[in-house]
Amino acid sequence: MENKIQPKGSAQLSINGETYDLPVYGGSIGPDVIDIRALYKNAGVFTFDPGFTSTASCESQITYIDGDEGTLLYRGYPIDQLADNASFIEVAYLLQNGELPNAKELEEFDWTIRRHTMLHDQFDQFFRGFRRDAHPMAIMVGTVGALSAFYHDSTDVNDPKARLIASHRMIAKMPTIAARAYKYHVGQPFVTPQNDLDYASNFLQMCFAVPAEKYEVSPTLARAMDKIFTLHADHEQNASTSTVRLAGSSGANPFACIAAGIASLWGPAHGGANEAALNMLAEIGSVENIPEYVAKAKDKNDPFRLMGFGHRVYKNYDPRAKVMRETCHAVLDELGVRNDPLLAVAMELEKIALEDPYFVEKKLYPNIDFYSGITLKAMGFPTEMFTVLFALARTVGWIAQWSEMIEDPSQKIGRPRQAFTGATARDFVGIDKR
Repeated sequence: MENKIQPKGSAQLSINGETYDLPVYGGSIGPDVIDIRALYKNAGVFTFDPGFTSTASCESQITYIDGDEGTLLYRGYPIDQLADNASFIEVAYLLQNGELPNAKELEEFDWTIRRHTMLHDQFDQFFRGFRRDAHPMAIMVGTVGALSAFYHDSTDVNDPKARLIASHRMIAKMPTIAARAYKYHVGQPFVTPQNDLDYASNFLQMCFAVPAEKYEVSPTLARAMDKIFTLHADHEQNASTSTVRLAGSSGANPFACIAAGIASLWGPAHGGANEAALNMLAEIGSVENIPEYVAKAKDKNDPFRLMGFGHRVYKNYDPRAKVMRETCHAVLDELGVRNDPLLAVAMELEKIALEDPYFVEKKLYPNIDFYSGITLKAMGFPTEMFTVLFALARTVGWIAQWSEMIEDPSQKIGRPRQAFTGATARDFVGIDKR
Protein backbone atom coordinates (compact mmCIF):
# COMPACT_ATOMS: atom_id res chain seq x y z
CA MET A 1 0.00 0.00 0.00
CA GLU A 2 1.51 3.32 -1.07
CA ASN A 3 1.66 5.81 1.79
CA LYS A 4 -0.28 8.91 0.86
CA ILE A 5 -0.52 10.92 4.05
CA GLN A 6 1.47 14.13 3.71
CA PRO A 7 3.27 16.27 6.36
CA LYS A 8 1.30 19.40 7.25
CA GLY A 9 3.35 20.94 10.03
CA SER A 10 3.34 20.20 13.73
CA ALA A 11 1.31 20.63 16.91
CA GLN A 12 2.67 21.52 20.31
CA LEU A 13 1.59 19.75 23.47
CA SER A 14 2.54 21.03 26.91
CA ILE A 15 2.71 18.50 29.75
CA ASN A 16 3.89 19.45 33.24
CA GLY A 17 5.93 22.35 31.94
CA GLU A 18 7.51 20.41 29.07
CA THR A 19 6.57 21.11 25.45
CA TYR A 20 6.54 18.42 22.78
CA ASP A 21 6.30 18.84 19.02
CA LEU A 22 3.98 16.33 17.36
CA PRO A 23 3.92 15.87 13.57
CA VAL A 24 0.65 16.67 11.80
CA TYR A 25 -0.32 14.81 8.62
CA GLY A 26 -3.15 15.17 6.15
CA GLY A 27 -4.91 12.69 3.91
CA SER A 28 -6.54 13.36 0.56
CA ILE A 29 -9.76 14.49 2.28
CA GLY A 30 -11.07 14.74 5.84
CA PRO A 31 -9.56 15.86 9.16
CA ASP A 32 -5.80 16.08 9.63
CA VAL A 33 -4.19 13.71 12.14
CA ILE A 34 -1.68 14.31 14.93
CA ASP A 35 1.01 11.64 15.09
CA ILE A 36 1.32 10.53 18.73
CA ARG A 37 3.31 7.34 18.13
CA ALA A 38 6.37 8.70 20.00
CA LEU A 39 4.39 10.41 22.76
CA TYR A 40 4.79 7.67 25.36
CA LYS A 41 8.47 7.24 24.55
CA ASN A 42 9.19 10.96 24.81
CA ALA A 43 6.72 12.13 27.46
CA GLY A 44 5.73 8.96 29.33
CA VAL A 45 1.98 9.53 28.85
CA PHE A 46 -0.83 7.89 26.90
CA THR A 47 -3.78 9.58 25.23
CA PHE A 48 -7.24 8.77 26.60
CA ASP A 49 -9.96 8.15 24.02
CA PRO A 50 -12.65 5.63 25.09
CA GLY A 51 -14.24 4.13 21.99
CA PHE A 52 -11.39 5.55 19.85
CA THR A 53 -13.86 8.07 18.39
CA SER A 54 -11.12 10.70 17.96
CA THR A 55 -8.32 8.32 17.01
CA ALA A 56 -7.25 7.31 13.50
CA SER A 57 -6.14 3.70 13.94
CA CYS A 58 -4.89 3.28 10.39
CA GLU A 59 -4.37 4.86 7.00
CA SER A 60 -6.95 3.66 4.50
CA GLN A 61 -7.92 4.31 0.90
CA ILE A 62 -11.19 2.36 0.84
CA THR A 63 -14.12 4.27 2.34
CA TYR A 64 -14.63 7.90 3.32
CA ILE A 65 -17.44 9.28 5.47
CA ASP A 66 -18.30 12.89 6.23
CA GLY A 67 -21.11 12.68 8.74
CA ASP A 68 -21.78 16.41 8.81
CA GLU A 69 -22.25 16.59 5.05
CA GLY A 70 -23.98 13.22 4.70
CA THR A 71 -21.27 11.83 2.43
CA LEU A 72 -20.26 8.18 1.89
CA LEU A 73 -17.69 7.31 -0.77
CA TYR A 74 -16.39 3.89 -1.81
CA ARG A 75 -12.97 4.46 -3.37
CA GLY A 76 -14.14 7.99 -4.20
CA TYR A 77 -17.49 7.04 -5.74
CA PRO A 78 -20.69 8.34 -4.04
CA ILE A 79 -22.75 5.51 -2.60
CA ASP A 80 -25.95 6.52 -4.40
CA GLN A 81 -24.23 6.42 -7.80
CA LEU A 82 -22.89 2.94 -7.12
CA ALA A 83 -26.19 1.62 -5.77
CA ASP A 84 -28.14 2.98 -8.74
CA ASN A 85 -25.71 2.07 -11.51
CA ALA A 86 -23.41 -0.79 -10.45
CA SER A 87 -24.03 -4.37 -9.44
CA PHE A 88 -22.84 -5.63 -6.07
CA ILE A 89 -20.18 -7.72 -7.82
CA GLU A 90 -18.84 -4.55 -9.45
CA VAL A 91 -18.77 -2.87 -6.04
CA ALA A 92 -16.98 -5.89 -4.55
CA TYR A 93 -14.34 -5.63 -7.28
CA LEU A 94 -14.02 -1.89 -6.66
CA LEU A 95 -13.51 -2.30 -2.92
CA GLN A 96 -10.97 -5.06 -3.46
CA ASN A 97 -8.99 -3.50 -6.28
CA GLY A 98 -9.45 0.25 -6.02
CA GLU A 99 -10.98 0.76 -9.47
CA LEU A 100 -14.21 -0.18 -11.20
CA PRO A 101 -13.70 -3.15 -13.52
CA ASN A 102 -13.91 -2.98 -17.29
CA ALA A 103 -16.14 -5.52 -19.04
CA LYS A 104 -13.45 -8.21 -19.26
CA GLU A 105 -12.33 -7.75 -15.65
CA LEU A 106 -15.90 -7.92 -14.42
CA GLU A 107 -16.60 -11.08 -16.42
CA GLU A 108 -13.49 -12.78 -15.02
CA PHE A 109 -14.19 -11.69 -11.43
CA ASP A 110 -17.84 -12.72 -11.64
CA TRP A 111 -16.83 -16.13 -13.04
CA THR A 112 -14.29 -16.60 -10.24
CA ILE A 113 -16.85 -15.81 -7.55
CA ARG A 114 -19.46 -18.12 -9.11
CA ARG A 115 -17.08 -21.09 -9.15
CA HIS A 116 -16.45 -20.78 -5.40
CA THR A 117 -20.10 -20.77 -4.23
CA MET A 118 -20.31 -24.41 -3.13
CA LEU A 119 -19.30 -25.68 0.30
CA HIS A 120 -17.38 -28.84 1.10
CA ASP A 121 -19.87 -31.68 1.47
CA GLN A 122 -18.81 -32.42 5.05
CA PHE A 123 -19.31 -28.77 5.98
CA ASP A 124 -23.08 -29.26 6.20
CA GLN A 125 -22.58 -31.43 9.27
CA PHE A 126 -21.69 -28.27 11.19
CA PHE A 127 -25.17 -26.84 10.73
CA ARG A 128 -26.84 -29.96 12.05
CA GLY A 129 -24.72 -29.74 15.19
CA PHE A 130 -26.61 -26.65 16.30
CA ARG A 131 -29.90 -26.75 18.19
CA ARG A 132 -32.89 -26.36 15.90
CA ASP A 133 -33.74 -23.00 17.52
CA ALA A 134 -30.21 -21.58 17.31
CA HIS A 135 -30.00 -17.93 16.30
CA PRO A 136 -28.73 -17.62 12.70
CA MET A 137 -25.96 -15.26 13.83
CA ALA A 138 -24.70 -17.87 16.29
CA ILE A 139 -24.56 -20.29 13.39
CA MET A 140 -22.71 -17.73 11.25
CA VAL A 141 -20.02 -17.10 13.88
CA GLY A 142 -19.35 -20.81 14.29
CA THR A 143 -19.49 -21.91 10.67
CA VAL A 144 -17.47 -19.06 9.18
CA GLY A 145 -14.72 -19.67 11.70
CA ALA A 146 -14.80 -23.35 10.72
CA LEU A 147 -14.00 -22.52 7.09
CA SER A 148 -10.32 -22.48 8.01
CA ALA A 149 -10.57 -26.20 8.83
CA PHE A 150 -11.73 -26.95 5.28
CA TYR A 151 -9.78 -24.44 3.21
CA HIS A 152 -6.45 -24.40 5.01
CA ASP A 153 -4.64 -24.04 1.68
CA SER A 154 -5.63 -20.36 1.72
CA THR A 155 -4.84 -19.42 5.32
CA ASP A 156 -1.21 -18.30 4.83
CA VAL A 157 -1.55 -14.56 5.30
CA ASN A 158 1.99 -13.99 4.01
CA ASP A 159 1.17 -15.49 0.60
CA PRO A 160 -0.53 -12.94 -1.72
CA LYS A 161 -2.06 -15.71 -3.84
CA ALA A 162 -3.49 -17.46 -0.78
CA ARG A 163 -4.93 -14.14 0.44
CA LEU A 164 -6.60 -13.58 -2.93
CA ILE A 165 -8.09 -17.09 -3.01
CA ALA A 166 -9.36 -16.68 0.57
CA SER A 167 -10.97 -13.36 -0.41
CA HIS A 168 -12.76 -14.93 -3.38
CA ARG A 169 -13.89 -17.90 -1.31
CA MET A 170 -15.26 -15.67 1.43
CA ILE A 171 -17.25 -13.45 -0.94
CA ALA A 172 -18.60 -16.46 -2.83
CA LYS A 173 -19.44 -18.77 0.08
CA MET A 174 -20.97 -16.25 2.47
CA PRO A 175 -24.37 -16.24 0.67
CA THR A 176 -24.39 -20.06 0.73
CA ILE A 177 -23.61 -20.12 4.45
CA ALA A 178 -26.15 -17.38 5.22
CA ALA A 179 -28.87 -19.15 3.21
CA ARG A 180 -28.12 -22.42 5.03
CA ALA A 181 -28.34 -20.64 8.39
CA TYR A 182 -31.79 -19.41 7.34
CA LYS A 183 -32.95 -22.79 6.04
CA TYR A 184 -31.79 -24.51 9.20
CA HIS A 185 -33.56 -21.87 11.29
CA VAL A 186 -36.90 -22.47 9.53
CA GLY A 187 -36.49 -26.25 9.21
CA GLN A 188 -36.28 -26.53 5.44
CA PRO A 189 -33.79 -28.51 3.34
CA PHE A 190 -30.69 -26.76 2.03
CA VAL A 191 -30.77 -25.49 -1.55
CA THR A 192 -27.71 -25.85 -3.77
CA PRO A 193 -26.35 -22.65 -5.34
CA GLN A 194 -27.17 -22.12 -9.01
CA ASN A 195 -24.19 -20.49 -10.69
CA ASP A 196 -26.17 -19.38 -13.73
CA LEU A 197 -27.88 -16.80 -11.49
CA ASP A 198 -26.43 -13.47 -10.46
CA TYR A 199 -25.18 -12.97 -6.90
CA ALA A 200 -28.39 -11.58 -5.38
CA SER A 201 -30.74 -13.88 -7.32
CA ASN A 202 -28.70 -16.92 -6.32
CA PHE A 203 -28.95 -15.92 -2.68
CA LEU A 204 -32.73 -15.42 -2.86
CA GLN A 205 -33.30 -18.78 -4.50
CA MET A 206 -31.11 -20.51 -1.88
CA CYS A 207 -33.27 -18.87 0.81
CA PHE A 208 -36.76 -19.25 -0.60
CA ALA A 209 -36.74 -22.13 -3.09
CA VAL A 210 -38.08 -25.50 -1.90
CA PRO A 211 -37.77 -28.92 -3.61
CA ALA A 212 -41.55 -29.25 -3.93
CA GLU A 213 -42.02 -26.45 -6.43
CA LYS A 214 -40.18 -24.18 -8.83
CA TYR A 215 -39.09 -20.79 -7.53
CA GLU A 216 -38.92 -17.79 -9.83
CA VAL A 217 -36.73 -14.95 -8.61
CA SER A 218 -38.44 -11.57 -8.93
CA PRO A 219 -36.16 -9.12 -10.79
CA THR A 220 -37.44 -6.33 -8.54
CA LEU A 221 -36.56 -8.23 -5.37
CA ALA A 222 -33.21 -9.33 -6.76
CA ARG A 223 -32.31 -5.75 -7.62
CA ALA A 224 -33.45 -4.63 -4.17
CA MET A 225 -31.30 -7.30 -2.54
CA ASP A 226 -28.35 -6.27 -4.69
CA LYS A 227 -28.75 -2.64 -3.61
CA ILE A 228 -29.04 -3.63 0.05
CA PHE A 229 -25.75 -5.51 -0.29
CA THR A 230 -24.07 -2.49 -1.90
CA LEU A 231 -25.35 -0.05 0.72
CA HIS A 232 -23.98 -2.24 3.52
CA ALA A 233 -20.71 -3.30 1.86
CA ASP A 234 -18.41 -1.05 3.90
CA HIS A 235 -18.60 1.80 6.38
CA GLU A 236 -15.08 2.80 7.29
CA GLN A 237 -13.54 1.90 10.69
CA ASN A 238 -16.70 0.87 12.58
CA ALA A 239 -16.69 -1.64 15.44
CA SER A 240 -16.81 -4.81 13.35
CA THR A 241 -14.30 -3.58 10.76
CA SER A 242 -11.93 -2.52 13.52
CA THR A 243 -12.40 -5.97 15.05
CA VAL A 244 -11.42 -7.63 11.77
CA ARG A 245 -8.36 -5.42 11.49
CA LEU A 246 -7.38 -5.99 15.13
CA ALA A 247 -7.71 -9.76 14.79
CA GLY A 248 -5.81 -9.65 11.51
CA SER A 249 -2.98 -7.63 13.05
CA SER A 250 -2.03 -10.71 15.07
CA GLY A 251 -1.63 -12.77 11.90
CA ALA A 252 -4.87 -14.70 12.39
CA ASN A 253 -6.19 -16.43 9.28
CA PRO A 254 -8.81 -14.50 7.25
CA PHE A 255 -11.68 -16.86 8.09
CA ALA A 256 -11.07 -16.36 11.82
CA CYS A 257 -10.88 -12.58 11.30
CA ILE A 258 -14.22 -12.47 9.48
CA ALA A 259 -15.80 -14.66 12.18
CA ALA A 260 -14.59 -12.12 14.74
CA GLY A 261 -16.17 -9.34 12.68
CA ILE A 262 -19.48 -11.21 12.57
CA ALA A 263 -19.41 -11.60 16.36
CA SER A 264 -18.86 -7.85 16.75
CA LEU A 265 -21.59 -7.04 14.24
CA TRP A 266 -24.06 -9.16 16.23
CA GLY A 267 -24.29 -6.49 18.93
CA PRO A 268 -27.62 -4.60 18.94
CA ALA A 269 -25.81 -1.25 18.94
CA HIS A 270 -24.17 -2.17 15.62
CA GLY A 271 -25.66 -4.67 13.19
CA GLY A 272 -28.88 -5.18 15.10
CA ALA A 273 -30.18 -1.66 14.52
CA ASN A 274 -32.60 -2.59 11.73
CA GLU A 275 -34.03 -5.38 13.87
CA ALA A 276 -34.41 -2.89 16.72
CA ALA A 277 -36.27 -0.52 14.40
CA LEU A 278 -38.72 -3.26 13.46
CA ASN A 279 -39.22 -4.22 17.11
CA MET A 280 -40.04 -0.58 17.83
CA LEU A 281 -42.69 -0.58 15.10
CA ALA A 282 -44.16 -3.70 16.67
CA GLU A 283 -44.22 -1.97 20.07
CA ILE A 284 -46.11 1.01 18.62
CA GLY A 285 -48.54 -1.47 17.10
CA SER A 286 -50.90 0.73 15.11
CA VAL A 287 -51.12 4.12 13.45
CA GLU A 288 -53.48 5.32 16.19
CA ASN A 289 -50.70 4.92 18.77
CA ILE A 290 -48.12 6.97 16.87
CA PRO A 291 -48.92 10.39 18.46
CA GLU A 292 -48.34 8.91 21.90
CA TYR A 293 -44.95 7.51 20.95
CA VAL A 294 -43.88 10.62 19.06
CA ALA A 295 -44.68 12.64 22.19
CA LYS A 296 -42.59 10.22 24.25
CA ALA A 297 -39.70 10.59 21.78
CA LYS A 298 -39.84 14.39 22.10
CA ASP A 299 -39.85 14.22 25.92
CA LYS A 300 -36.21 14.36 27.02
CA ASN A 301 -37.19 12.86 30.38
CA ASP A 302 -38.75 9.80 28.74
CA PRO A 303 -36.32 6.92 28.03
CA PHE A 304 -38.18 5.92 24.84
CA ARG A 305 -36.26 6.56 21.62
CA LEU A 306 -37.39 6.15 18.04
CA MET A 307 -35.11 3.51 16.54
CA GLY A 308 -34.09 3.93 12.92
CA PHE A 309 -34.04 7.74 13.04
CA GLY A 310 -30.86 9.80 13.03
CA HIS A 311 -27.40 8.23 12.99
CA ARG A 312 -24.34 8.31 15.24
CA VAL A 313 -22.07 9.20 12.32
CA TYR A 314 -24.38 11.11 9.98
CA LYS A 315 -25.43 14.42 11.49
CA ASN A 316 -27.17 15.15 8.22
CA TYR A 317 -29.27 12.79 6.10
CA ASP A 318 -27.88 9.26 5.84
CA PRO A 319 -26.83 9.10 2.15
CA ARG A 320 -27.79 5.43 2.00
CA ALA A 321 -31.31 6.12 3.25
CA LYS A 322 -32.49 7.88 0.09
CA VAL A 323 -31.58 4.86 -2.06
CA MET A 324 -33.00 2.48 0.52
CA ARG A 325 -36.26 4.47 0.70
CA GLU A 326 -36.77 4.14 -3.06
CA THR A 327 -35.89 0.45 -2.90
CA CYS A 328 -38.26 -0.07 0.03
CA HIS A 329 -41.22 1.45 -1.80
CA ALA A 330 -40.40 -0.53 -4.97
CA VAL A 331 -40.47 -3.78 -2.98
CA LEU A 332 -43.72 -2.87 -1.22
CA ASP A 333 -45.35 -2.07 -4.56
CA GLU A 334 -44.07 -5.31 -6.10
CA LEU A 335 -45.36 -7.46 -3.25
CA GLY A 336 -48.56 -5.54 -2.62
CA VAL A 337 -48.19 -5.71 1.16
CA ARG A 338 -49.02 -2.12 2.03
CA ASN A 339 -51.98 -3.26 4.13
CA ASP A 340 -49.63 -4.79 6.69
CA PRO A 341 -50.28 -2.94 10.01
CA LEU A 342 -46.56 -2.76 10.80
CA LEU A 343 -45.77 -1.23 7.44
CA ALA A 344 -48.63 1.24 7.87
CA VAL A 345 -47.01 2.39 11.12
CA ALA A 346 -43.65 2.68 9.36
CA MET A 347 -45.00 4.77 6.50
CA GLU A 348 -46.81 7.16 8.84
CA LEU A 349 -43.69 7.52 11.01
CA GLU A 350 -41.66 8.22 7.90
CA LYS A 351 -44.04 11.01 6.89
CA ILE A 352 -43.90 12.58 10.35
CA ALA A 353 -40.10 12.41 10.53
CA LEU A 354 -39.74 14.12 7.16
CA GLU A 355 -42.26 16.90 7.92
CA ASP A 356 -42.41 17.47 11.68
CA PRO A 357 -40.30 20.55 12.64
CA TYR A 358 -38.93 18.77 15.72
CA PHE A 359 -37.46 15.94 13.67
CA VAL A 360 -36.34 18.18 10.80
CA GLU A 361 -34.56 20.66 13.11
CA LYS A 362 -32.77 17.89 14.98
CA LYS A 363 -32.06 16.08 11.69
CA LEU A 364 -33.69 12.89 12.96
CA TYR A 365 -34.32 11.60 9.47
CA PRO A 366 -35.17 7.95 8.80
CA ASN A 367 -31.86 6.11 8.33
CA ILE A 368 -30.92 3.01 6.36
CA ASP A 369 -31.84 0.70 9.26
CA PHE A 370 -35.41 2.00 9.26
CA TYR A 371 -35.97 1.27 5.58
CA SER A 372 -33.93 -1.94 5.36
CA GLY A 373 -35.84 -3.51 8.24
CA ILE A 374 -39.18 -2.80 6.55
CA THR A 375 -37.88 -4.03 3.19
CA LEU A 376 -36.43 -7.28 4.50
CA LYS A 377 -39.61 -8.05 6.45
CA ALA A 378 -41.68 -7.50 3.33
CA MET A 379 -39.38 -9.81 1.37
CA GLY A 380 -40.05 -12.60 3.85
CA PHE A 381 -36.97 -12.60 6.07
CA PRO A 382 -37.50 -13.04 9.82
CA THR A 383 -35.91 -10.40 12.03
CA GLU A 384 -33.30 -12.93 13.20
CA MET A 385 -31.89 -12.91 9.66
CA PHE A 386 -31.42 -9.15 9.33
CA THR A 387 -27.95 -9.05 10.86
CA VAL A 388 -26.96 -12.14 8.88
CA LEU A 389 -27.70 -10.25 5.66
CA PHE A 390 -25.70 -7.32 7.00
CA ALA A 391 -22.76 -9.67 7.63
CA LEU A 392 -23.06 -11.16 4.16
CA ALA A 393 -22.77 -7.74 2.54
CA ARG A 394 -20.14 -6.37 4.93
CA THR A 395 -17.87 -9.36 4.26
CA VAL A 396 -16.75 -7.61 1.06
CA GLY A 397 -15.68 -4.53 3.03
CA TRP A 398 -14.09 -6.59 5.79
CA ILE A 399 -12.02 -8.52 3.28
CA ALA A 400 -10.90 -5.31 1.54
CA GLN A 401 -9.97 -3.72 4.88
CA TRP A 402 -8.17 -6.88 6.04
CA SER A 403 -6.18 -7.08 2.79
CA GLU A 404 -5.23 -3.41 3.02
CA MET A 405 -4.10 -3.88 6.60
CA ILE A 406 -1.97 -6.92 5.75
CA GLU A 407 -0.26 -5.05 2.89
CA ASP A 408 0.39 -1.88 4.94
CA PRO A 409 4.02 -1.95 6.18
CA SER A 410 3.26 0.59 8.92
CA GLN A 411 0.70 -1.63 10.63
CA LYS A 412 1.61 -3.43 13.85
CA ILE A 413 -0.26 -5.81 16.14
CA GLY A 414 -3.04 -3.85 17.80
CA ARG A 415 -2.31 -2.98 21.44
CA PRO A 416 -4.55 -0.27 22.98
CA ARG A 417 -3.35 1.13 26.30
CA GLN A 418 -5.26 2.03 29.46
CA ALA A 419 -5.58 4.40 32.37
CA PHE A 420 -5.28 1.95 35.26
CA THR A 421 -7.50 2.71 38.26
CA GLY A 422 -7.26 -0.58 40.16
CA ALA A 423 -5.37 -1.49 43.30
CA THR A 424 -1.66 -0.67 43.44
CA ALA A 425 0.96 -3.25 44.54
CA ARG A 426 0.06 -5.04 47.78
CA ASP A 427 1.23 -8.14 49.63
CA PHE A 428 -0.63 -11.43 49.58
CA VAL A 429 -2.57 -12.28 52.75
CA GLY A 430 -3.14 -15.90 53.72
CA ILE A 431 -6.71 -17.19 53.89
CA ASP A 432 -6.52 -17.58 57.70
CA LYS A 433 -5.93 -13.83 58.06
CA ARG A 434 -8.57 -12.56 55.62
